[in-house]
Amino acid sequence: MFYREAGQYKKTYSADMAVFPILQDRIGIGLILLAAAVIVPIFGSNFFISTVMIPFLVFSLAAMGLNIVTGYTGLISLGTGAFMGVGAFACYKLTTYFPQVNIIIWILASGVFSAAIGALFGLPSLRIKGFYLAVATLAAQFFLEWCFVRVPWLFNYNASGAIEVPQRTLFGVAITGANATPTMRYLVLLGIVVLMTWIASNILHGRIGRTFMAVRDMDIAAELMGIRLLPAKLTAFAMSSFYCGVAGACMMFLWYGGGEASDAFNINQSFNILFMVIIGGLGSLIGCFFGAALLNIVPIILKFGLPAMGLPLAGATAEHINHLFVGSLIIFFLIVEPHGLARLWQITKQKLRTWPFPY
Repeated sequence: MFYREAGQYKKTYSADMAVFPILQDRIGIGLILLAAAVIVPIFGSNFFISTVMIPFLVFSLAAMGLNIVTGYTGLISLGTGAFMGVGAFACYKLTTYFPQVNIIIWILASGVFSAAIGALFGLPSLRIKGFYLAVATLAAQFFLEWCFVRVPWLFNYNASGAIEVPQRTLFGVAITGANATPTMRYLVLLGIVVLMTWIASNILHGRIGRTFMAVRDMDIAAELMGIRLLPAKLTAFAMSSFYCGVAGACMMFLWYGGGEASDAFNINQSFNILFMVIIGGLGSLIGCFFGAALLNIVPIILKFGLPAMGLPLAGATAEHINHLFVGSLIIFFLIVEPHGLARLWQITKQKLRTWPFPY
């Protein structure tokens, strides 16, 4: 009864094509952002912010990058974890060579290097598609993983082979390093995710986004309409890799605080993000957040929630149950609702708009 668009008239084309054309949607987004920026930092514990909110934002950004090339353009990519690693190492090297520059600038700039690598490995997409393209991107994953371990220049010749995140400040407050509080790292990450989500939403609702979707629906028809497939597909790979690179830099600098890339950006990470996109919804930005939230919260509930309620689970048992749960969800959504949680949310909103006659 509160979700009505009666009386909300659109007098211009831009108003009709707005990302949130309904007033209630704009109010809801405002309330969500207010809760994320104010309520969570004030009332959320360090454990909740470090274990739930920061990983959720990182994975949402990575899923957004994969969704651009897979959900919107229809090109399969299995190298998401490797492209995230490129962003992490690029940020590490930039921070090493230019320590006086603010770390947030380098986190965002690291995506440029990842975009270049992504466009390079996206070149075969003009000639191959489907399974063969998946194999090509999988080759990129293994090749970049090998570079992360075997090229010592990337990790500054550290004997451990790990990325060491230095301490950096913003307006005198530490945002990376050992002295950075989870709340500050969360607020910086939240600002980056909101900014990049807004940019992606505007791009995908414009000419570039319509080009991606035309290629996804039928690339031959898109080419006959005048769309140049090579620039379109390379742009999709570059934009996708840019977002994945920034997500990788955020993961290493604002979440892990350092570590080995072989563990953080392996093939399992690529498949994990692909599962988020499938469950959340292909071709939907909000589905990236749904998928990241679900696949990030379930392991936490199994490892910490159930023991807190008196149902202890061994670590291996919790991991097996999580794998079974994720696999069951993938099968369910592929059969019942291929567009994932985002489609279910869209159906729910449509029923609210037509209540009490939802059918």
